[in-house]
Amino acid sequence: MLHKKMAQALNEQINKEMYSAYLYMAMSAYSNRIGLKGFANWFMVQYHEEMFHAMKMYEYVQRQGEDVILKSIDTPPDSFQSPLDMFEQTLAHEQYITKSINDLMELAISKKDHATQIFLEWYVTEQVEEEDNDNDIIAQLKLIGDHPQALLMLDRELGTRAVNVPIDFSKGVDEED
Repeated sequence: MLHKKMAQALNEQINKEMYSAYLYMAMSAYSNRIGLKGFANWFMVQYHEEMFHAMKMYEYVQRQGEDVILKSIDTPPDSFQSPLDMFEQTLAHEQYITKSINDLMELAISKKDHATQIFLEWYVTEQVEEEDNDNDIIAQLKLIGDHPQALLMLDRELGTRAVNVPIDFSKGVDEED
């Protein structure tokens, strides 16, 4: 059973993960609107990953005997200055999520909640990967600068990204993913 403060913090994190999905859906829509279908694909894959992160936490809270309390989700931005701006905002958002996950881990440690610490280790590792991916794309976009042909090549590459997490949560989230 979770400590009440831990359950509350995990519920808040579910909301943050849902906002992340919403943000990336907005970025996908914007990318599609400006003709960057590969970027749209990349952000839609990211949307699915964030939904998986939220559902994984949702199920953990329930398995620990606590209620999931869903809150409203803020409206994400609907336009961006450039593809570079989108990825800089993505990185800043992922850094915010990393801090939030680290805060959750600190709370679990302070409450001597070993099960939640083990559960959160997956998120800690995932955040390292998220920030690394964003930094790689930012570096590429900076190299591209004002070269539309290079931007279209990156767009084509981002279009190959595939969803590798479950997207149907009706039967639950497979813990081994």
